[in-house]
Amino acid sequence: MPTTFKKQHYASAEWSKNLFSEAVSIKGPGTLLFLSGIGGEDSNAQAGTILHLGDVYGQTLLAFEKATKALAKHGATLADVVKITAYLLDTRQFPNYHRARSEAFENVATIPAHTLLAINGLAWPGMLVEVDIVAAVAER
Repeated sequence: MPTTFKKQHYASAEWSKNLFSEAVSIKGPGTLLFLSGIGGEDSNAQAGTILHLGDVYGQTLLAFEKATKALAKHGATLADVVKITAYLLDTRQFPNYHRARSEAFENVATIPAHTLLAINGLAWPGMLVEVDIVAAVAER
């Protein structure tokens, strides 16, 4: 009997259905990918070099671009993301973060589960946002 992979998204309320899934269930064979935190670091420069200084929107777009590349190395896309935990320094920047995240996922049919936290500091000076991503990929 072949085992199948099934990923299902569940919304909790009408207002949140396009913002995040309350839960994502995964059944069957597949691979879970846990990406390390990704932010506005310049991948081609010395550690701690931050791009888009002072720009949460720009750093968030960059973080999701970098996540897309990291997922691709493992045969995954943003459509395979099941959970995002995001860390942001300034609650006044939540709208800019959400706008960039929405743009990154605009061509993805289902929105992953999501937690957004306001914190006091990140890994490098100038870093304003960091995303932590979990993805699930069906065996091919």
